[in-house]
Amino acid sequence: MNRLEMFRGMFSLEGKVALVPGGAGEIGRAVGEALSAYGAKVILTGRTQEKADAAAEAIRSAGGQAEGRAFSVEDAAAVEGLVDSVYKDYKKVDIMVNCIGKHIENAAAEYKEEDWDHILNVNLKTAFFFSKEVAKRQIPAGGGGKHVHITSVRGLLGINRGFISYCSSKGGMVMMIKQLASEWTKHKINVNGIAPTFIRTAQVAKYLDDPAFYEPLVARIPLGRVGETEDVAGLALYLAAPISDFVSGQIIYIDGGLTAIQ
Repeated sequence: MNRLEMFRGMFSLEGKVALVPGGAGEIGRAVGEALSAYGAKVILTGRTQEKADAAAEAIRSAGGQAEGRAFSVEDAAAVEGLVDSVYKDYKKVDIMVNCIGKHIENAAAEYKEEDWDHILNVNLKTAFFFSKEVAKRQIPAGGGGKHVHITSVRGLLGINRGFISYCSSKGGMVMMIKQLASEWTKHKINVNGIAPTFIRTAQVAKYLDDPAFYEPLVARIPLGRVGETEDVAGLALYLAAPISDFVSGQIIYIDGGLTAIQ
């Protein structure tokens, strides 16, 4: 093998099985497309089987390998059950890219306990248990793996809106990633985070369609735009592929330069 072939092979995911929790969402679907484009068999989850199947069918119709599975964020047992079912069918998970995330906006002084608990459970607790359930199977297998979590620039930066639970959950995720990498990199399990600014999806359309919000936001981003799902998917591909084997415990900000000037 010459060096050009070596470098091309560093992006290959042939023979890999990738679990993408939240893969029926817009960011998750783009991640699934990117992983599938380089050879991975992708399992995408959605809140309903219909949504999961639609995401998987879009990838299959483009020539990739994908399957959809319903998953409702409930508790650690639900995560364990899903991971068990994937291992039963495929015998392994090489890559896990967690794209599950949610936000309930309200002023901190008025925030409800049930909303706080719900967002911390969805964004942080579920992220940990997905990594835990995959890693506890990867460790004895000895082949290592790649874990990627979609976090946010709001794990580093506050915002003058009612984002208290979201920012707190993403800040917790940042330290979760670093701690898991500290414990698991010796097992060749790389754990990293992708921290975007606003990515153009239906979930945040109400913000991006509001000129009073959008224009000041873009004015603070040196590249002069918000992110697209392809921006996140390209970085997820890098962190899932062999080319990033020496990268672990990192939070990579994909923000058009926003955090460089804050």
